[in-house]
Amino acid sequence: MSKAKKQIGWRSFIRMVQQTNPPKLLIGIALLLSLGTTGVSLLVPLFTKNLINDFSLSSLSAGKIILLVSAMLIQALASGVSIYLLNHIGQSVVAGIRDRLWKKLLVLPISYYDEHQSGETVSRMTNDTAVVKTLITDHLTNFISGVISIIGSIIVLLILDWKMTIVMFIAIPLAGVILGVLGKKMHQVSKGMQDETAKFTSVLQQVLSEVRLVKSSNAEQIEYQNGKKGITNLFQYGLKEAKIQALISPLMGLIIMVLLVLILGYGGMRVSSGALTAGELVAFIMYLFQIVMPMGQLAAFFTQFQKASGATERIISIMDSDVEEDASLEVQEIQQNIVVDGLDFSYKNGEDVLKNISFEVEAEKVTAIVGPSGSGKTTLFSLIERFYQPKEGDIRLGKNSIRQFSLLSWRSQIGYVSQESPIVSGTIRDNICYGLDRFVKDEEIHRVAKMAYADQFISELPQGYDTEVGERGIKLSGGQRQRIAIARAFLRNPKILMLDEATSSLDSNSELVVQQALKNLMRGRTTIIIAHRLSTVIDSDKIIFLDKGTITGSGTHEQLLRTHPLYRQFAQQQLRNIELA
Repeated sequence: MSKAKKQIGWRSFIRMVQQTNPPKLLIGIALLLSLGTTGVSLLVPLFTKNLINDFSLSSLSAGKIILLVSAMLIQALASGVSIYLLNHIGQSVVAGIRDRLWKKLLVLPISYYDEHQSGETVSRMTNDTAVVKTLITDHLTNFISGVISIIGSIIVLLILDWKMTIVMFIAIPLAGVILGVLGKKMHQVSKGMQDETAKFTSVLQQVLSEVRLVKSSNAEQIEYQNGKKGITNLFQYGLKEAKIQALISPLMGLIIMVLLVLILGYGGMRVSSGALTAGELVAFIMYLFQIVMPMGQLAAFFTQFQKASGATERIISIMDSDVEEDASLEVQEIQQNIVVDGLDFSYKNGEDVLKNISFEVEAEKVTAIVGPSGSGKTTLFSLIERFYQPKEGDIRLGKNSIRQFSLLSWRSQIGYVSQESPIVSGTIRDNICYGLDRFVKDEEIHRVAKMAYADQFISELPQGYDTEVGERGIKLSGGQRQRIAIARAFLRNPKILMLDEATSSLDSNSELVVQQALKNLMRGRTTIIIAHRLSTVIDSDKIIFLDKGTITGSGTHEQLLRTHPLYRQFAQQQLRNIELA
């Protein structure tokens, strides 16, 4: 790893930790306790030196023994408190990182999720933060106390015998080379491991969320092979990590053993020549162990840091991603026309989906968007909801661009009922109230459920409104999910209603009930409908025909029937379908 990359890794990690605002008072107390613990541990070899040099039974007084035992007990207590505080700080930092990351994920634009698989994003939130957590809670504590112990021991050793201390320094460049070379390799392996973990998580999430499709398509063996490939890759990366770990520990142990032999040999010569006392040699060896033990901990810290630096890069890449464009203006007067003016839009690195789109949606009227699949109807809805920003042109409410309004204020005006009607895991009550930050009375829930024609099937369920709907509402039928979505829209009381083929996938009985519920919902609201059903289109005040991203006609049903060949073909096809039914 280059010097520049190392600095970036350190800086990125420190910046990420600082942004969580760790408790500075606790850090100060923990460091003071660590210093105190190290100070006491540095006194023990000096006491041992004097004990060996001047050993006699008469020299052992009760006071000295009590002092030594008391110092050891205080050291143990201070060490325990220090370790707890440092772990507390570490846990709070990791919680802060996860909190900031989760908050960020919720404000990223839809375009981010178009380009990143949800499984990979989940892996960043869980696996990558777990790697950082291991570094901070398991290794950072030992790193801080180890650095203090090493610095203190080296200072005392230089005072005791600087020549022997110089001999000891021979090991430092050797250890540095080993950690540098193997650390670079560990960083590469860990980065690959985290990428592979993210891919594997993505495969798991995709398969488990669509397990019915897997079974109905007899795709179990295919998906097993896909998963097996991920498991094998993770196993291979695990072996690579194991090989690096297998090299680091023995090589560090070998250096320490050679160093110990050198110190004992050179120290023995100095004792025999009278330049050093036996007590000083024992003290020197005890200080050496106070350096050697933390050196192992430092090696483990740097190894884990190489793992965490890859995770840090990915977390920071999410943190640095652009959020949804927002503003501060509140929507004051919603009963105004919506004007779409010269709208161009294309998805990233793609051709234009919408080309110079211009039309007007009259307030409290129904505007239908009709056209073949792939003509850009749903994309137009996404632009109105500000999931994306247009490449050219604008959408206005009255005279104000909708981009001038805050996202919260603008989206709170919109009720969106789609063909799929997304349902979250939880109860029916949870789903009807989803997104509201106020307490909702039972009477309100029952009223909107009745208006959405959902009260009858809900009352027949054993737990009623407290019935669990399962993941993505799997325990409910399509019509039931639609009616809950309509009840949710009623409860939000939106002034702008957007219906995206809301009845196209329902059977005839469910469609009649849902259509009646939608008529109730549309009353007195500005409504935009993406429609494939002629019955919905005929009742609209205005129809916009969209074809290949451009508007090829607009008007009432009768006007388009006379003037627009494609619309006439659409209407005749719908009539034939009705006759066949």
